[in-house]
Amino acid sequence: MSTRLSIFPLPGAVLFPGLQLPLHIFEPRYRALVSDVLARDRRIAMIQPQRPEEGAPLYSIGCVGRIGDVEAMEDGRYNIVLEGESRFRILNELEVTTPFRQVAAELIEDDEDEALSAVERAGFEQEARRFADMQGYSVDWESVARLDDQSLINGVSQIAPFDAASKQALLETDSLAARCELLIQLMQFYGLRDDDDGEIVTLQ
Repeated sequence: MSTRLSIFPLPGAVLFPGLQLPLHIFEPRYRALVSDVLARDRRIAMIQPQRPEEGAPLYSIGCVGRIGDVEAMEDGRYNIVLEGESRFRILNELEVTTPFRQVAAELIEDDEDEALSAVERAGFEQEARRFADMQGYSVDWESVARLDDQSLINGVSQIAPFDAASKQALLETDSLAARCELLIQLMQFYGLRDDDDGEIVTLQ
């Protein structure tokens, strides 16, 4: 079944199920979007445009978030926190009179009980430690060890310093194991350094 979703096509902003995304809403069309969804179901569909320009084509898969915390300011701006609920796949974009874009989409029913094998989890944590050390990150590994597999893999997918195309690829994976494997590959890839200038290699 398809559902009608109001979209926020924000370049570089990727939301994953079970995660939170804080947003500062200041453009008039997206202030109108927030005002509209607050009066209805509080859902905003985060999706990346394929190019950073007005009316650009959209990637096919995004994530629906429900507004949790909201701060409405006197000048009409909002500070909101979106709580990721479900991935979705765009079926087609709708012709609308609203200042914000809307789509017909199908929600993707991911397995909420999916878990990694012990070998997959150990392999991921080993690569994550190596990557964090290389990047100079300070990580509370005891807290990491207490995270369930989905919170860990989706959380790293959302906050890792990868480019937008890499994060989109992570969002589009259809299983937790596949996302874990792609994350490992990306950490290994981004860990490569150019011998000439010491810059981290990127996919773009």
